[in-house]
Amino acid sequence: MRFALILAVLVFAALGALFGALNGQSIAFDFYFMIINAPKGAAFLCALLLGWLSGGLVVYMGLVLRLRRRVRALTRELKPRRERHAIADAMQPAGDDHAA
Repeated sequence: MRFALILAVLVFAALGALFGALNGQSIAFDFYFMIINAPKGAAFLCALLLGWLSGGLVVYMGLVLRLRRRVRALTRELKPRRERHAIADAMQPAGDDHAA
């Protein structure tokens, strides 16, 4: 599994480098207060990376945090039940079986 992951990373890195080399023309980005000249391929790969990171952040903030709060609430709700069952099990005689 680790070898396949390393191989996939190397293949995509090589494809990214090839894409950057084939699109080496410089383009200018005007941010009103400064102008940045960057190769077209690098600009595209940076935009792709920023989109991937911002999408992951949106999913994390919108879904993962909500699910973590729900798990914490359910864990707090389950704790008293576990304590009640532990007390009830401790109060039963030793030879009594639950399975009938």
